[in-house]
Amino acid sequence: MPRRIALVLLIALLLSCMSFAKKKNKQELSNLVLNAHTVLVVIHPDAGEPVTHPTANRSARENVENALTKWGRFRLVMSPQTADLVIAVRKGYAVGTTIGNSPADDRSVILQPNDGDGRIGAQQGRPPGLSNPGLGQNRGPHIQNEIGSSEDSFEVYLGGVEYPLDGAPVWRYMGNNALDAPAVAAVSQFQKAIDESEKQRQQNQK
Repeated sequence: MPRRIALVLLIALLLSCMSFAKKKNKQELSNLVLNAHTVLVVIHPDAGEPVTHPTANRSARENVENALTKWGRFRLVMSPQTADLVIAVRKGYAVGTTIGNSPADDRSVILQPNDGDGRIGAQQGRPPGLSNPGLGQNRGPHIQNEIGSSEDSFEVYLGGVEYPLDGAPVWRYMGNNALDAPAVAAVSQFQKAIDESEKQRQQNQK
């Protein structure tokens, strides 16, 4: 009987070690993310603008775009069809009255020379085709009572597909003031996740 117990414990230990090794060698981000070159940053369609700070989400989007440009890994684009990744941002706002589909979130015309680390193109309004509008949804500006998280949200989706925001995010980060400049902690954490995943990919290839 003691030998049987010892054998069971040995098997359990081996399985535990195998599970640990498998977890240790797991790559956090897929190669689709690591091989991405272009990115579109948008305000999450469900995000509302607090009436006391009607440009909160627009400022968050601009902070993320500036941080990504400074990082230099991705080229910013204006269309989900040409974006390898789509990043949706939302400022935290736990409870209160917000403006849904606010005109303040619309992007003004952009025309910037592409000097290698900038963006090129022109767009006014919002990128179409981010999510399926469905039937009966109110797509115009409207007042709503929002109950959500007080933490900022940064979600990464795969681009180049129809309605990219209808899929599951491939990476997500939430934190207090995570979209605020100059730190923009969400971008720093995304950069850290990519660096760690690339190191793991290199180890797995050896």
